[in-house]
Amino acid sequence: MNELGLLYLGMGVSGGEEGARKGPSLMPGGSFEAYKYIEDILLKVAAQVPDSGPCVTYVGKGGSGNFVKMVHNGIEYGDMQLIAEAYDVLKSVGKLSNEELRDVFSEWNKGELLSFLIEITADIFGIKDDKGDGYLVDKVLDKTGMKGTGKWTVQQAAELSVAAPTIESSLDARFLSGLKEERVEAAKVFQAGGFGDILADQPVDKQQLINDVRQALYASKICSYAQGMNLIRAKSIEKGWDLKLGELARIWKGGCIIRAIFLDRIKKAYDRNPNLANLLVDPEFAKEIIDRQAAWRRVVSLAINSGISTPGMSASLAYFDSYRRARLPANLVQAQRDYFGAHTYERIDTEGSFHTEWFKLAKHSKY
Repeated sequence: MNELGLLYLGMGVSGGEEGARKGPSLMPGGSFEAYKYIEDILLKVAAQVPDSGPCVTYVGKGGSGNFVKMVHNGIEYGDMQLIAEAYDVLKSVGKLSNEELRDVFSEWNKGELLSFLIEITADIFGIKDDKGDGYLVDKVLDKTGMKGTGKWTVQQAAELSVAAPTIESSLDARFLSGLKEERVEAAKVFQAGGFGDILADQPVDKQQLINDVRQALYASKICSYAQGMNLIRAKSIEKGWDLKLGELARIWKGGCIIRAIFLDRIKKAYDRNPNLANLLVDPEFAKEIIDRQAAWRRVVSLAINSGISTPGMSASLAYFDSYRRARLPANLVQAQRDYFGAHTYERIDTEGSFHTEWFKLAKHSKY
């Protein structure tokens, strides 16, 4: 377009049908000159948040606007999966009814989890089936569709060597949900093996469980957003976009699907330290995770022992546990690589690359 003398602007848009009527979050990227021509229109079209203004900003050069929107959707995948897991644990282990679930999510939407997705989840639990008895959510086929943005996010994370296990697990969960017929047959096989009785007569303190799941959901959510922000920063560095992560959090506060009170905290974290290595090490978020990790571990352990899969919460916890450890078992993996492929290794006590004839030494030590 440049060569033809035309100004080109690519713009990510999030907000669904409500955003189309009441204002979405807009993520324009490309020609800054083009943006300035239509800035006054975009400022009026975008969702308006009283304390932080219109949910639009000039994101950056090239395809940055659409890239940011793509990662927004990847974070959205993670968010939705984590909420689904919270629902599964509360329903399958806690035996909460749809009425109770509606009340719980409505209550959660008054605190730290206040967000569009929590709000609509509460609404969903309250809708009766207009074609029969009971609630509509129980009649919806457990098979999640997708349009590709979550897959692209995971592909980009792999390309850029950015760990994004919460987002990846949400994508895998959608793939597995698509195997409905296979899962029905597998359920018959493992029911016969006694797996159907795992949840039977398991005593649970319902109020304690609700409180624990709320904390686990919040802590896992921090990890999901941390991964998304790290991916955006990695691409920004690769492309020289100089993206402002705090400003992106600001324009996601209204209009879009992942809008949440939580995003204000993210904006402030990047305002405090624009070069923040990871949201997990921001002093406020670090304290919140420390305060919630016991509940988080209880929920994941309970789910595992109950035969309930919580891939998002489990992946988030593993991400946190790996990131917070000064030393990981990666030394053994690197030693294995050097053993079979002479890939060399570094040492903790001296600089340089080293190779050891592991096979010869091992063979010699056996005789």
